[in-house]
Amino acid sequence: MSTSPPRLLADIGGTNARFALQLDGGIDRVRVLACADYPSMQDAIRAYLREQAVDVRQAAIGIATPVTTDDVRMTNHHWAFSIQATRQELALDTLLVMNDFAALSLSLPYLPAHELRRIGGADPEPRAARGVVGAGTGLGVGALVPTADGAWQAVAGEGGHVSFSPFDEEEIDLWRFAHARFGHVSAERLLQGRGLELIHEWVSGGTGGMRAGFSAARITELGLRAADPLCRRSLEVFCRLLGTVASNVALTVDARGGLFIGGGIVPRLGDFVAQSAFRARFEDKGRMSPLLARIPVFVIHSPWPALIGAGVGLRQYLERQHPGL
Repeated sequence: MSTSPPRLLADIGGTNARFALQLDGGIDRVRVLACADYPSMQDAIRAYLREQAVDVRQAAIGIATPVTTDDVRMTNHHWAFSIQATRQELALDTLLVMNDFAALSLSLPYLPAHELRRIGGADPEPRAARGVVGAGTGLGVGALVPTADGAWQAVAGEGGHVSFSPFDEEEIDLWRFAHARFGHVSAERLLQGRGLELIHEWVSGGTGGMRAGFSAARITELGLRAADPLCRRSLEVFCRLLGTVASNVALTVDARGGLFIGGGIVPRLGDFVAQSAFRARFEDKGRMSPLLARIPVFVIHSPWPALIGAGVGLRQYLERQHPGL
């Protein structure tokens, strides 16, 4: 039996919206709704709450976009809303909205070791900063830094939109291929689902033929089974690029507490990432290579980490608003 009022938690990406109830501190009744099935975020929330037959007064949402003002507009989906108007519309006392990778970052101290797959490095320093990267519909980046009072503070950012930096002549050719079509080439342009498809088109010769229509799921399936050499090579290129971006994040935040990889793509690759050139690329940073060699990388295999982080963020927010409660 629940002894505390339920709280609504949400993790909203460009493709799916994940909802749950926080009951007595735990996550329950998780549902995944397709964003395309609902005209607005509010419609999706109402559909979830009707199904659960509950009344909530407090909610926390992690969403895949910058959250800097009351007006929130998603980067890779059409949903847009006012935080305060949504709070009033849904009859909530509290509505906390944060970047989805801030939510994911807040979950890190609460993820069990068996849900983290380690790829190289030494043991993490317990009170050092932690970096987060994740590829899915887009490319998210975040960080978790320790505070003087022994707590943790999430750092939100839009690091997925930094300019893609080629590592060698082959990747310069990939940059030229993408630049000819899109102009500015961000890291997200290549390190997401549609990015894997773009890499595959380039690997296949960039002819725009049947190969250009391969979906990310199909490329991944054939590549992991080694059933198609071009799909296999596409995954290998993807992992090398990810190694570069992950090491950039690790250096930027001095992630001696570890670099954590979430999102929808990399956890599905299983052992392939560890067997690929990811780690070699991660450590290949000239004079900084010895530092990066010590930083462990963890692939997150927890089912709902950003929902956990949203709950942590809501608890912290309420404690600041009502000290001593």
